[in-house]
Amino acid sequence: MSKRTVTEVVTASGRSSEPYAKVAVNGDRRRHQVEDEMGEFEDAWEDEIESDEDAVDEGEDGMEVDEVLPAIEDTEDQPAPVEDVYIPGQHVLSKDEVLEADDSVYEMRHNMNVNWPCLSFDVLRDSLGDERQRYPATAYIVTGTQADTAKNNEVAVYKMSSLHRTQKDGEESDDDDDDNDDLDEDPVLEFRTISHHGGVNRVRAQPLPPSTPLPPVSQPYYTATWAETGKVHVWDIRPLIEALDTPGYTIDKSRSHTPAYTINAHGRAEGFAMDWASSGSGSSGLRLLTGDVQSKIYLTTVSPSGFNTLAQPFTSHTSSVEDLQWSPSEPVVFASCSADQSVQIWDIRSKGRKSIASIEGAHENDVNVISWNRSTSYLLLSGGDEGGIKVWDLRNVQKRGSSDPVPSPVASFIWHRGPITSIEWHPTEDSIFAASGADDQVTLWDLAVEQDDEQDMDTTENHAGMSVPPQLLFVHQGQKDVKEVHWHPQIPGAVISTALDGFNIFKTISV
Repeated sequence: MSKRTVTEVVTASGRSSEPYAKVAVNGDRRRHQVEDEMGEFEDAWEDEIESDEDAVDEGEDGMEVDEVLPAIEDTEDQPAPVEDVYIPGQHVLSKDEVLEADDSVYEMRHNMNVNWPCLSFDVLRDSLGDERQRYPATAYIVTGTQADTAKNNEVAVYKMSSLHRTQKDGEESDDDDDDNDDLDEDPVLEFRTISHHGGVNRVRAQPLPPSTPLPPVSQPYYTATWAETGKVHVWDIRPLIEALDTPGYTIDKSRSHTPAYTINAHGRAEGFAMDWASSGSGSSGLRLLTGDVQSKIYLTTVSPSGFNTLAQPFTSHTSSVEDLQWSPSEPVVFASCSADQSVQIWDIRSKGRKSIASIEGAHENDVNVISWNRSTSYLLLSGGDEGGIKVWDLRNVQKRGSSDPVPSPVASFIWHRGPITSIEWHPTEDSIFAASGADDQVTLWDLAVEQDDEQDMDTTENHAGMSVPPQLLFVHQGQKDVKEVHWHPQIPGAVISTALDGFNIFKTISV
């Protein structure tokens, strides 16, 4: 992981990466500064001054002479007033203030409201290609609702299209060609749904390898939902995607509206932890982990003969299992985190279904979320209920039964003022990650950024005097109670987040 200094990540525009300013509701939404144009000067009094000598003589005869002002370059600079940047924990919005986004720090930013809040979602792969840079963009997600009653809940596949580049106020496009990439239009949101009994605690889609197109409609594309009823359902959502892309396509409800499989091993204990792993591009070889509030983790495998859930659970945690992650390099290894404040490492081949290594006391409170680095497989992220974010080197974890000291994190950050609700490494950059918190923030980080010794230390502090970690690249605000955040694997730098008030999809100038 190469290191970068702070000065290497400062944008050419010189703008702050904190995108929201405080403005009064009844005040101007945005003040545009227009350059003065010099026109023809006209003397309103039509006085004629023949020479400098005549003007001096008139002063000597008793006429008042205007005071000579100093040259403009001799006066002290009077900087234009700058709007305050809103920082959670440092500022409190008054009743007549709202947050307004600074679109100059976004390449793309869209807000989308839905019928019911969604606690969880996953990004679906599509056949539109990888490394997509052109606009308007298109993205597909699968999510589940938290409706007012159990019978009104749904699993929904959304197609977000017409995602245009954000228009920059007062700025012209650098492109000479007159295309439509810069049009700032509302996105188009289409969806297909499946009825789901009970609220959806978490949604995870079957993983597809990079550069793999969407499976043909004849093959399944599985999504698992953790229901508040204690059941985990597996759905084939491939027909729903086809219905969004192909006009007139008729969904076979017997295939998509009935679960392909239901895990009943958890009884009535609900849960949130869930993660898929795959041995190949097809559905054969899929493995699904599910963890519940009673500290049990079950493994379900998929083979040509169907689904099978192992009867014996993994049981080393002493409290609710909050998150699960398969190792990106070892197909039989996975990690878990729990409200018992620990992170556990497991090998599914171990007898007794006990963990093989652990980080005890990983956080001061519940460990809510973890993320395993896909490129540097010994790095693991964790986020705690106290708002802390930690980076762990798994080569230093304690093996079960060992008397080795408890390992220390290789990096630790306290910025969020509420529990960390989601955390995820960038899919291709091994030093970058995104996090979200109950403090209404989504933050982007880069561990490769180091403090520049030649730079003034004041650069790590904002105008409110709050210390800002150099690794903090961007703060996205404006959503209420952010629940989950994911990178889009096929649109570099694009981030999608869900909160009580809907979805945001954005791409910043800093990543």
